[in-house]
Amino acid sequence: MSSATSFYNFKPLDKKGEELPLEKYKGKVVLVVNTASKCGFTPQYAGLESLYYKIKQSHPDDFIILGFPCNQFAGQEPGSDDDIQNFCQVNYGVSFPIMKKIDVNGDSADPLYQWLKDEQPGFMGLKRIKWNFEKFLIGRDGHVKGRWASLTKPDALERPILDELNQKPAEPAAPSQTTSADAPASAEAPASTEQKL
Repeated sequence: MSSATSFYNFKPLDKKGEELPLEKYKGKVVLVVNTASKCGFTPQYAGLESLYYKIKQSHPDDFIILGFPCNQFAGQEPGSDDDIQNFCQVNYGVSFPIMKKIDVNGDSADPLYQWLKDEQPGFMGLKRIKWNFEKFLIGRDGHVKGRWASLTKPDALERPILDELNQKPAEPAAPSQTTSADAPASAEAPASTEQKL
């Protein structure tokens, strides 16, 4: 989906295999994580759930985490989608959405992940996901604001997430009701709507 211009252009599959239009999260801050059930980083599920709960206390309608299971790293997510859902619920009480299992690298990579990697390459410009539990932060404007490696613990992302939550959601421009005499002043308006990248 090379024509995609933002996070909201995608419709990945949810745990039931049904399309989830990401447009439903427009104006929210989203943390996207590729996950696995049999990885040394799997306990980060607990950290992610703790982070999710903590931020939802102060921003109940403005933040979401999306987990994308992937079996491309040493076969550490071998189970079915039902197995994965059950594992996350029973072992970590995960309450944020865990999506359908996908690939994140190679020709079979989910289009969302192709876009995420293009939008925010990793260290030294490398695009490929290196391991389970890499993290992408999507701002209110639908663009990637940060990318963190597996070693970064979820609680370290609290400040960047809060910083993005404190950004005002982009508002649609109001219809102009100015006269031609006001044109010079209204011509400056677009500059104030620029988003921080």
